[in-house]
Amino acid sequence: MNLSEYFDPISESFFNVSYANNAFVKSIQLHQEIFPDLRGIQLALIGLTEKRGVAKGDSMEAAVFEIREKLYALKKGDGLYKIADLGNLKNGASYKDTIQLIKEVGAFLMSQQILPIFFGGSHDLDFGQYLAYEALEKLISVVTVDAKIDMEDEGAMADCHSQSIILHQPNYLFNYSHLAYQSFLVDKELTNALEKLNFEHLRLGLLKGNFKEVEPVIRNADMLSIDVTAIQSSDAPGAYDAQPFGLSGEDACQLCRFAGMNEKLSSIGIYGYQPYYDDARNKTASVIATMIWYFIDGFYERRDSLSFASSDYIKYTVSLDDNPAFIVFYKSKRSEKWWMEVPFHTENKYDRNHIIPCSYLDYQTAQKGEIPERWINAQLKLF
Repeated sequence: MNLSEYFDPISESFFNVSYANNAFVKSIQLHQEIFPDLRGIQLALIGLTEKRGVAKGDSMEAAVFEIREKLYALKKGDGLYKIADLGNLKNGASYKDTIQLIKEVGAFLMSQQILPIFFGGSHDLDFGQYLAYEALEKLISVVTVDAKIDMEDEGAMADCHSQSIILHQPNYLFNYSHLAYQSFLVDKELTNALEKLNFEHLRLGLLKGNFKEVEPVIRNADMLSIDVTAIQSSDAPGAYDAQPFGLSGEDACQLCRFAGMNEKLSSIGIYGYQPYYDDARNKTASVIATMIWYFIDGFYERRDSLSFASSDYIKYTVSLDDNPAFIVFYKSKRSEKWWMEVPFHTENKYDRNHIIPCSYLDYQTAQKGEIPERWINAQLKLF
């Protein structure tokens, strides 16, 4: 696959700027006149400019420029960076063609063990991000962070893309989790529908009340999709539907760091930025750039082998009086994170390890003789 045909190079104006030697941009490969050599690359930055999925997205094409301007000037973090900025993905002749291009590029990069970082464009483009997993022929878990649940039956694609992911055939969605939605923006029927499918949803108030408990949800994701409207407008005003309440910019960066440290996560997208609505200093672009920085920082802090039979993990077996008779937990000696086994006895065409991320609180719940809710939900999805 000749990836260079899919991308426009980065704006020449960036190469007329004098950056410090320790700037982020100095440590990555850039698509200028020549497309980057992807041998050895681990992370690929991909700018998206597609706006046809939303009713009002006139300034979306400028989003990738503003985000790069902020990101490039940040200082390099720890780790030996093996990162390439591939430039901006060309839009297709139609909206559906762009979705197909995102799918093809994402699938190719993941097949090469390169993690794509999509930024810019409207949130509905995460459907293309999801379709990139189709060729893997395994069940995956998707986490979406958004103030709304985009499962409306009518309206633009941006209003129903999550529904498109959930209903897509062939179905390779093992779990869907929606984080940071705001109850007054969401029809109760939508959360009821997620519950019937045994999918997780965590409203903003509960998430902020116990932020550490969201880490296992993020750690279970293969794909992460973030809408900038999930961030409060005081920190990120640059969206048509920016909300006065939401995650802080710091919260969003922490979620991205959780995601970066997740060994199984293989793609991330940050969508919905519109510079027209941003403040004079492009605060939202700064927040998104910092989110990307923290994701990369987390990526280079990945420690766990996920080989639970190895000496890297301590195994705990907790006996229960009910069915199941016991639950097996694993604690990483390296990161001190927790996992638990969920038994699965049914034939399935997909190959999947049913050891799921959990928290220390789940272990404590089992020690009290109670079955953790996370265990119950996982088993319901498996059968």
